[in-house]
Amino acid sequence: MMEENEEQQDLNLKMGDSEDESFRLHMVTWNVATADPPDDVSSLLHLNSPKSPDLYIIGLQEVYSGPLRFMSDVMFEDPWTHLFMSTLATQKYVKVSSIRMQGLLLLFFSKVEHLPFIRDIQATYTRTGIYGYWGNKGGVSIRLSLYGHMMCFLNCHLAAHMKYATERVDEFEYIMDTQTFNCDKAPAILDHRLVFWFGDLNFRIQDHGMHFVRSCINNQSYNLLWSKDQLIMMKKRERILQEFEEGPLDFQPTYKFDLNSDTYDSSGKKRKPAWTDRILWRFRPQTPQPENQEENQLEQDARKVKQLEEDEEYPLKIRQDLYTSKMEYSISDHKPVVGIFTLDMRKMYKTPLVHLQPEGDWSADIDAMVLYTPLQPFPSSAWDWIGLYKVGFTSVSDYITYTWVKDDEVAFSDEVIQVYVSKEEIPVRGGDCVLAYFSSTLQCIIGISDTFKVQESKVAIEEGLVTEMINELEQTIAAKDLLN
Repeated sequence: MMEENEEQQDLNLKMGDSEDESFRLHMVTWNVATADPPDDVSSLLHLNSPKSPDLYIIGLQEVYSGPLRFMSDVMFEDPWTHLFMSTLATQKYVKVSSIRMQGLLLLFFSKVEHLPFIRDIQATYTRTGIYGYWGNKGGVSIRLSLYGHMMCFLNCHLAAHMKYATERVDEFEYIMDTQTFNCDKAPAILDHRLVFWFGDLNFRIQDHGMHFVRSCINNQSYNLLWSKDQLIMMKKRERILQEFEEGPLDFQPTYKFDLNSDTYDSSGKKRKPAWTDRILWRFRPQTPQPENQEENQLEQDARKVKQLEEDEEYPLKIRQDLYTSKMEYSISDHKPVVGIFTLDMRKMYKTPLVHLQPEGDWSADIDAMVLYTPLQPFPSSAWDWIGLYKVGFTSVSDYITYTWVKDDEVAFSDEVIQVYVSKEEIPVRGGDCVLAYFSSTLQCIIGISDTFKVQESKVAIEEGLVTEMINELEQTIAAKDLLN
């Protein structure tokens, strides 16, 4: 009888999971100690892995922010962002969002096919360093919905030094309390269904002496140090930390190293090694604590019931596949930490808001036409636009050209709407391209075409103008890239 019940449970589980899909997340946290980026980050991003991620989330701390460099980075992409964008674009990843606060930088990349299903994107920051007036410590976050599931990614750099463990928790709580979003469904960080908290959290290994700590590291007996890790210790008494999960620290502490080496601090200070760089996650509890004291009991109960029904209808599960450090990178006194996760989830929607496609042949010899059809209602605007992108584009702003959507409101119907693109804006050399519809109201791409071929200009070839026009176009694109 027990075996029959187990078989039935397995069958039910398989039937329930039949609509679920898996998504792979690759997360990086690294305190780069003001260093310039290395020449190659392929190992950090596991670019040679047979399993490619759907999303990359990269959080850096102590990105160099001297006055001249910071002003340059405000106008142009900083060297770290440029490196990750150029590297991942070759793998067909696009930067969806980014936020920087002085030395804190958070980058979110996605495979192209997921772009129309990443919505509700917002980013914000909180300063905690030097009385909150300077961004040397604090947190930056990006929140969004992935196929309808609300997620938030929080990159923190908390107070340093052994004795400030309590202050680190206070800073974390302050960040959680002060960061808010313009979203009724998830106005605060903890309202999101899934939260990732990572960064240089600066928690140390206390009580144990240097000799014992280094002996455990040399013997790879990392578990003997866990009980005195401050974050693990603080989780036992701080309720907000207890809601966060973390994989086992089965890698050597990532701080503090001599530069360009794998040797722990040999300076006069001889700082004790520590797991300062961490990646944790939190599922929203199924019975959340009421936060709004003015909300009556009936409203609280209705909100909980609706939330539970949604959680049951659209399940979301997480599994950590890897949690480790990357010891080969030595430009900083910290080693980067990588966390790879698999999300098994049921999509809340599978159809983009807009379907669009090129009409006929495209080249720089004739004006081109885009056809698009709204598939679901959405808040359209006269400021919506359709961009033409080369395959391998780096971000939303990395378009070849764009055209405004003329209609102030787009009716929900089967009507096909036409938009023209001037031939002067089409690349004379041609190439593989895609079209993307950008919603000004939603501030994201809500539809993307299949890849299509723009033909090389026959007129330009016949008139011998190809080289001249290519040079002019490339100069225009290079100037635009600098401004982006």
